[in-house]
Amino acid sequence: MRKEPHACCADCTIRVREKSCLNPTGKGIKGCPTLNKEALVEESRQEYNKKEVGEFARQASIQEGECYAGRDRKPFRLHPTKPRIQEICEFAHKMGYTRLGLAYCDGLAKEATLVVQILEAQGFEVVSVICKVGSIPKEEIGIRESEKIRIGRYESMCNPILQARILNDARTQLNIALGLCVGHDSLFFRYADAPTTVLAVKDRVSGHNPLGPIYTSESYYAWLRNKDF
Repeated sequence: MRKEPHACCADCTIRVREKSCLNPTGKGIKGCPTLNKEALVEESRQEYNKKEVGEFARQASIQEGECYAGRDRKPFRLHPTKPRIQEICEFAHKMGYTRLGLAYCDGLAKEATLVVQILEAQGFEVVSVICKVGSIPKEEIGIRESEKIRIGRYESMCNPILQARILNDARTQLNIALGLCVGHDSLFFRYADAPTTVLAVKDRVSGHNPLGPIYTSESYYAWLRNKDF
C-alpha cells in the first residue's frame, strides 16, 4: 500500500497567489494537505457547522480582518493597527465573555499585574494563577538537587495542571497564557477546559521574543542549524 506523504507546507515553493490553500484553482507540492487530505478537509468543515465552534471561528476571523486598516482601498496594502492585548480584549467582547483566566509565570509577575489592570479596565473579571501555585517541591516529581535552578535551596515546581484546574473551577470562559515554560504550557493546554489564547511565550534570552533567534538563524544564530548544538 502506497503511503501518503506527510504534510510539509513549510517546504512549499509555489507562488503565494498560486497556492492551493489560497486559490481554489491553485497548485500544491507533493505533500500538500489541501489536495491530499480531502477526507480530513471535509471532517474539519463539518466541525464548523457546530454552533459554538462555528461562532468562535467566525468571530476570530472577523477579529483578524479588523486588525488591518484601509481594507476598502485599492490596491490593498497590509496596514496592521492593533497589538495582541487589544485583539484579545476585542475578541473576548465579541464572544460575550466576562470572566477571563490568566495563567502566568512567576518570572512575569509584573507583566501579569499590568495585564490584569488592562483587562479589568476593559470590563472583564479576571482570575489569575501563578505557575508556582500549590508550593509543591520539585523533589516530588523526581528532580534532583543538581537539576534545580538554585541548587541547595527550596524550589516549588511549576504546576500547570493546578493552574488549569483552578481556572476550570472558576469557570473561566477564555484563558490567557503568559510566559509559561516549554512543556508546562503544553500541560496547561491539555488540562484547561476553556479555550486558551497566548499573549506571550517565555524566551529567557530574547526578552520573550522567540522569533528573534529564528530571524537571525542564518547569521548570529546559525549554530542552531547544527544537530549537536
